[in-house]
Amino acid sequence: MTKSTPAELFANDSTVVNVAVPVPLARHFHYRCATAPPCGTRLKVPFGNRSLVGFSLGVATAVNTEFELKPIHAVLDDEPLLPPAVWGLLQWAAEYYQHPLGEVLNHGLPVLLRQGEAASYKTTEGFRVTEAGLAIELNELRRAPQQQRLLAALRNGPMLRRDITAQEFSSAALKALQEKECIESFQHVPQTNADWSFAIGSEPLQLNPEQALAVAAIGAASKPQTYLLEGVTGSGKTEVYLQAMAEVLRKGKQVLVLVPEIGLTPQTLRRFQKRFAVPIVMLHSALTDRERLDAWLDAKNGGAAIVIGTRSAIFTPFKRLGMIIVDEEHDNSLKQQEGFRYHARDLAVVRGQKEQVPVILGSATPSLESINNVAQQRYAHLQLTQRAGGAKLARQTVLDIKQLPLKGGLSVPLIEQMRKELERGQQVLVFLNRRGYAPALLCHECGWLAQCRRCDAYYTVHQRQQMLQCHHCGDQQRLPKQCFDCGSTQLVGRGTGTEQLEQTLADIFPEFPVLRIDRDSTRRKGSLAKHLTAATENKYPILVGTQMIAKGHHFPHVTLVALLDVDGALYSSDFRAAERLGQLITQVAGRAGRASAPGTVVLQTHHPEHDLLQDLIHNGYAAFARSLLRERQLTQLPPFAQLALFRAEAHEAGQAQSALEIIAAQLPEHPEVFVLGPMPAVMERRAGRYRYQLLVQCQQRGLRQQLLQHTLAKLENLPELRRVRWSLDVDPQDFS
Repeated sequence: MTKSTPAELFANDSTVVNVAVPVPLARHFHYRCATAPPCGTRLKVPFGNRSLVGFSLGVATAVNTEFELKPIHAVLDDEPLLPPAVWGLLQWAAEYYQHPLGEVLNHGLPVLLRQGEAASYKTTEGFRVTEAGLAIELNELRRAPQQQRLLAALRNGPMLRRDITAQEFSSAALKALQEKECIESFQHVPQTNADWSFAIGSEPLQLNPEQALAVAAIGAASKPQTYLLEGVTGSGKTEVYLQAMAEVLRKGKQVLVLVPEIGLTPQTLRRFQKRFAVPIVMLHSALTDRERLDAWLDAKNGGAAIVIGTRSAIFTPFKRLGMIIVDEEHDNSLKQQEGFRYHARDLAVVRGQKEQVPVILGSATPSLESINNVAQQRYAHLQLTQRAGGAKLARQTVLDIKQLPLKGGLSVPLIEQMRKELERGQQVLVFLNRRGYAPALLCHECGWLAQCRRCDAYYTVHQRQQMLQCHHCGDQQRLPKQCFDCGSTQLVGRGTGTEQLEQTLADIFPEFPVLRIDRDSTRRKGSLAKHLTAATENKYPILVGTQMIAKGHHFPHVTLVALLDVDGALYSSDFRAAERLGQLITQVAGRAGRASAPGTVVLQTHHPEHDLLQDLIHNGYAAFARSLLRERQLTQLPPFAQLALFRAEAHEAGQAQSALEIIAAQLPEHPEVFVLGPMPAVMERRAGRYRYQLLVQCQQRGLRQQLLQHTLAKLENLPELRRVRWSLDVDPQDFS
């Protein structure tokens, strides 16, 4: 290999460019280019035997002449792809979360742009009604409700395939209407209309005094700031969002709405579409790569008035951003748990400050971090203490089930209470956060338990599929007929899951249909929306579900909510367990009594006297959370301390542990820094790999940043760490 001198590097009008490449290395790379591409443009560059898409960081000021510099293959953009605000946000995030800039910049783009495609629209397929479709009576399609709904929607105007998908119409219904020649496809060339006009679709609801005060406070602020909208379940937080947004949209500005999970986006979309006659797009992982790019371009070019998305939507560029809303700000789904481990809520606050737009964080059960930021006067506090429409908060009771016989996890007193509600024509929701038929398979003769071959966990029994499945690594096998140890055929499920609970309830209440809503029952596209609609319309008197139905959903006919097992989190080693238990119980309880009929919440427990339960039941979440916050302050845990978690995985436990010992040795000693570990993760072996952790605790965020920067610079060149998979999580939320 011929080494180049500095003079040779710049010969023939060649410029050396600093490039951020999407690889897990915390440094930049130098390439030759005939002209200097603008900072922020995408470049296709050779990297080893691959070709990658990186970002130009400008002309290199110091050139490493040790190796021959390779030329850039192609400059993909004429101008910077991202606006300065998003570019600055991504650079800030890379520094704060101590993650390689190339990977962070890559994460901020839709997949097609990461692959080097042009940042432009392509012709897309649309559908419109034919003359035959206009002539047919909708009632003729009553036996095909999906077709009926889709045809009715298309009669209001043509729709793109992505919009049909977003509203969760089935492809079968689309195909059937085409075969009947009721609709026809056409090729649509997108044209961004950045000059959309504000229009109201439906009239706003009448606000109660607390809601009106919240909307007025946001609108009258002298400068943009972050607001914590803390409202009890059913208090009308969404109506506050809508009316606060209206003024922003009226000025021609755009709004970003973050929701924690895909399951909440369709109902949010429908409600926003009903209120505002403006362009609305969605951004989440269920869309195709092309649909995501088109929605991204709509936002960037100003054609989308409202963008509703999950956590990665925080990096979406906007032409005229005017407001950011984070719904269910406490939800752990807003934290990315793999790779670039950012928290979308925290980045929303940073982005709001950088772009000088208001940020609204809404929740009935706000995180302790947000409550503390209110106490420190970093956030303005808006409270909604009353339910909207005159509905009353549900009455909560604790049911002691010690020594009570249980049938499928249900006690006799609970069954009788359910029967009374059902016979009155009301709806009952039973919450159990364990899917499957049973959490474990047990041999009744020898006590053998079916354990996952790759994890420190037991297989979950899925009776309908006749399968054993590990919910941690996904490994599965056929349900055995005999015990692997003694050969006995007396194999029984141990514990209760939602599948078994559904079957038990069907046996106890054969006259009342049961609807189960969990990840297993909603795998098919559109099934979640279908189930939620059926639940809302009271087509199923008994609802069974996991945390999928715990947040954000409005079931007006539910008057009794039962939580079958809340004991697991009472004695957890995770310091966040109490906070999450309080949030979960409060969110699930909030599904009861949201209309005129009063609601009741029953918590089954073997520990009714537990301080956490008593505090939550008698004082409510607000007082409960502030009590936890005082405990955190006494024990110097977040938000009163700053954490960073090093994780290491290897096929041998000793390798993972040794890797973290090496990392610990590189950490400089400091009187305000506490290092704990290495120690096994709560689940030491997962997916065939042993997992260890090293916790670093500091009192000051600035000290943590300096410490990590100093340490990471040393770790990149240590050959011992190349034999393991290791990562860093700043502000960790999960220690499992």
